[in-house]
Amino acid sequence: MGFFRLEPTARSSWRLAVLMGANTRTYKFALGTALLDVAAEGRSEILLRDLAVPYAMGLVRRLGQAPQVSSNVKIGELDFLSVAEREAAESLSLGHPTEELLAAAIQSMPRMVMKKFHNLRSEGVEVPHRFYEVTGSSRERVVRLSEHLRGIARSEQAASLLGELSARWSIVETSFAAGIGQSLILDGVAVDMATLQITDRQQRRPVAGVTDAVLGFQHGLCLICAEPLTPGLDDIAVDHVFPYSFMKLLHPGPNGAAPDLDAIWNLAPAHRSCNSQKSNRPPTREEMTRLAQRNESIMRSPRPLRRTLELTLQRNGHAARPGVWFTFIQRVHGLL
Repeated sequence: MGFFRLEPTARSSWRLAVLMGANTRTYKFALGTALLDVAAEGRSEILLRDLAVPYAMGLVRRLGQAPQVSSNVKIGELDFLSVAEREAAESLSLGHPTEELLAAAIQSMPRMVMKKFHNLRSEGVEVPHRFYEVTGSSRERVVRLSEHLRGIARSEQAASLLGELSARWSIVETSFAAGIGQSLILDGVAVDMATLQITDRQQRRPVAGVTDAVLGFQHGLCLICAEPLTPGLDDIAVDHVFPYSFMKLLHPGPNGAAPDLDAIWNLAPAHRSCNSQKSNRPPTREEMTRLAQRNESIMRSPRPLRRTLELTLQRNGHAARPGVWFTFIQRVHGLL
């Protein structure tokens, strides 16, 4: 919970649930998107059957693009995803869920995704803030939206939260894809610096933008000035915390190679104005601390971003576990 202690707010609880919870299906991302959209309207409650509409449609729109369940999970004929696959074409044609799909969503949501949304990966551990409660009888359930949810959905970081959720959804989908998912587990991801897209190493297939993929782990803050970054309002750049020009200055590490400065561990969203003023200087102690904290947060998230950082540590002679990033970054600074 170190991530939460750095900023003990409802936004941090939301990011814990979305970015660091376990993923065997993508239900939480469909639910999170629907919740943010409804809460942004200022509503304090919604019928479950009404919330089930954007939830179900969010899933069926993505079913044709990528798998929504881990290949390690066997789904039965009555599983919601099985129903969604059967009803996807007609639902998309209608522009709303079929009666069968809507009924399946209403039945499964309270006992599946809504029961588990607040859970972290540790059994019985929940995020500090709750975002909804399900009340009413089984015939007519009502979802009461908490003040915490309404607050973050109407905050200056609402667009960031939606972008982070969408990016995480894409990353998890990619990790579920046959072949690609296995390569991500083994090799992690790469960054296409021309497009600032995260890609899988084997096929260079775009997965998500760097900013949306990692901004939440920085609490939505610029790594340089530590002030909020607001997509759509602020001009955002991706900063090389250790400038790339320093590659020629770095001495080889224990494995005989210098750390790769074009990798996720060294890339951080920042205000373009902060990035321009920073120019080619080395990071300050505060910036290195913020980078280490951000990377420690990623190390506590599910694969494949975690795997990418683990490989960086391993290739540079460090143990691939949380708690090492402060030491690694200090060592990189010492190599200059």
